[in-house]
Amino acid sequence: MADYLKENSIAHMDYKNVELLKKFLSTHGQIQSRNRTGLTAVNQRQLAQAVKRSRFMGLLPYISY
Repeated sequence: MADYLKENSIAHMDYKNVELLKKFLSTHGQIQSRNRTGLTAVNQRQLAQAVKRSRFMGLLPYISY
């Protein structure tokens, strides 16, 4: 599986880009693993940090039912 960010020329994972972050969340709102996302380790850490910041700012829910 190729890196989604590299394929789509996305240089920076931004916490305000909610639509991009939702692609990497499960239906229950959990961050998917590297095996499922296909991201590199560096990009997976950036994803986790962006999701956590977005949740703190109220842009993403912590859980979804």
